[in-house]
Amino acid sequence: MTTVAISGLPVATVINAADIVPFVQSGTTKSISKTLLFTSPALVTPALGTVASGVISACTSTSMVLTAPVIGAATGTSLAATGAVTSSGTAGVGYATGAGGAVTQATSRTTGVTLNKTTGAITMFSAAGSGTAATFTVTNSTVAATDVIILNQKSGTDLYDLMVTAVAAGSFNLTFRTTGGTTTETPVFNFAVIKAVAA
Repeated sequence: MTTVAISGLPVATVINAADIVPFVQSGTTKSISKTLLFTSPALVTPALGTVASGVISACTSTSMVLTAPVIGAATGTSLAATGAVTSSGTAGVGYATGAGGAVTQATSRTTGVTLNKTTGAITMFSAAGSGTAATFTVTNSTVAATDVIILNQKSGTDLYDLMVTAVAAGSFNLTFRTTGGTTTETPVFNFAVIKAVAA
């Protein structure tokens, strides 16, 4: 096809609704309207290639499949996965700042405490350690009857055996005893709620 030089065309200053851009395809003259070019064009199965920038917050599709995306720092309200959720870094998988809390036991070492957090620290009432097992209830609205509670001793001179002896909707029982120490102190026990299901 011979190249034709066109000169002297007026400069468009206003886009009119009726404006068109003509072109020839396979010997047939076709046109692209101003509406297609400038007013929310619908692209049907386009091959976009590498997109340098853009905003997709208005997209309505909820079934996109992302293959090996590099997500970076992401926030959200939930994540549903059918496969394993793993971490290959040093941070591990766990709770973020704000998920935890702390509570101090009052009156005695069998006095119940309330802490509505998925993870936290319980400071025991000041008393002498004992090898005889004792139990108190932790009221916690985040706990379901199917959940698993993990415990460990954070601080204290005496060494403690820690056991979860009951889990119910909204609470769990913490049973403890020393391995023989009788120090009067206020040990701290950490706990974490692992969400689980029966089926």
